[in-house]
Amino acid sequence: MKRFISALGLVWLSSAPALSQDWDCSNADDLPQQGMNFCAHQDWQAADSALNATWKKAREYMKSLDEGNREYYPDQADGEENLLKAQRAWIDYRDGQCAAEGAQFTGGSIQPLIINSCLASMTRKRTEELLQLMQEY
Repeated sequence: MKRFISALGLVWLSSAPALSQDWDCSNADDLPQQGMNFCAHQDWQAADSALNATWKKAREYMKSLDEGNREYYPDQADGEENLLKAQRAWIDYRDGQCAAEGAQFTGGSIQPLIINSCLASMTRKRTEELLQLMQEY
């Protein structure tokens, strides 16, 4: 985990020069590598914000299910707790998976793009999973 945090620090630092520029991320493929790295980071941040909003709703949803279940199944009203365990495990999985994908490009200017694109993609998928969880009940 410490390696991943260090890798994220490197990803951020490698994007730092790009932060001072106004990159048009609507057509990121036409940008230089710094711009693509910056846009991939922005994409991940947007996906993470959407996940955080969905996570709050999913947690409240599971909490309300637990409250309803306590009356009849007091020993089994642990949906919120299980969701939290799953989310923590998922974060570890996502971070490790994306670090592994990025490790293939260690030292290369494309590494931040690879890591941030992976983080964005996996984060969007998790958001969909949480939305689906709330629709299934």
